[in-house]
Amino acid sequence: MARFDRYLLSRLMVLFGFFALVLVSVYWVNQAVILFEQLISDGHSARVFLEFTALSLPGTIARVLPLSAFVAALYLTQRLIGDSELTVVQATGYSPWRLARPVILFGAVVATMMMILTHLLVPQSLEQLRLREAEISNAASARLLREGVFLSPSSDLTFYIREITETGELRDIFLSDRRQEGREVTYTAERAFVVGDTPEEANIVMMSGLAQTLDLESGRLSTTTFADLTYSVASLIDRSTADRQRLESTTSWEIVSDFSGVMARTGERPAELLVAVFSRIQQPLLALVAASLGFATLLTGEFSRFGVTRQMFVAVALVVLVYVFESAVQGPSENSVASAFLIFLPSVIGLTMTALLLRSAARPRKPKRRAATPSGAAA
Repeated sequence: MARFDRYLLSRLMVLFGFFALVLVSVYWVNQAVILFEQLISDGHSARVFLEFTALSLPGTIARVLPLSAFVAALYLTQRLIGDSELTVVQATGYSPWRLARPVILFGAVVATMMMILTHLLVPQSLEQLRLREAEISNAASARLLREGVFLSPSSDLTFYIREITETGELRDIFLSDRRQEGREVTYTAERAFVVGDTPEEANIVMMSGLAQTLDLESGRLSTTTFADLTYSVASLIDRSTADRQRLESTTSWEIVSDFSGVMARTGERPAELLVAVFSRIQQPLLALVAASLGFATLLTGEFSRFGVTRQMFVAVALVVLVYVFESAVQGPSENSVASAFLIFLPSVIGLTMTALLLRSAARPRKPKRRAATPSGAAA
């Protein structure tokens, strides 16, 4: 590798690391704030919050890396032009195509890192996150056992506990059940216990209580006292998402090696499985496209004392256009197996624009002709 290539690649990697750290931190903090409110408000510990934020980190990194590569390439190219370093290198005979070689290599390095993320680390983290979400959502203690707070596991249930002792005994229980149409049942009890080791066996045993049944049509109220009553909370737990495999949390190798099995477990169509795998290739390619497109756009600018501000805005607009194409082809690519290859159209368009920009920068620019002065004007 030429010395100039090593110099440019090293500076790109340093800037890429800086911008990636900043953007990941900002994006991750925004997600963590939302996650903190959801988990802590539901009574979960800080350990659960840290575990969830750590599991969401690979997905955050994968989303931010293409943007970090684009910003690094744009910033460095602007600095090289402003310090006339590119002008000196071009004077030695380097063409725009030759200048773009380290940038393309830089984009390939970032794309390789993203390949590992999208094909392996992100699906594994999402799978672990899915299992932990199912485990937490199915825990009766996390959903119901919070003292001094009126809880509504569903729109037709209200649950309240005044106190929870150190031995796990519940004191002064209130439970309003409105799930049966035309009838409302309210349970109150002095003491209660939660029994059952699994979500399917979870029950609340209420002691020394009263059950009041209100017929909403007739307005008749009937009461029943009881010494002990068992109330099943298994119906409050939604296990539909826990037992079904998600496509986004399935590694690419598992999809390719067991295509029909994954299709049966996830309930997705063949085209959707292909699009899932192709998207994990397309996303890393966007890092290569973004870096090379930003570099090529700035090379097309002519010297100006105002810098390359206009070209920078053009580069941002072109990258946004590539992402617009990516969103536009997402739906049509899932229509059939043949149309799944449309997912690569944004990268093809981005690389084509890069080639056209480099070709335009390689053409010699003709000096602008001044308007001819009339012969009689001098007199």
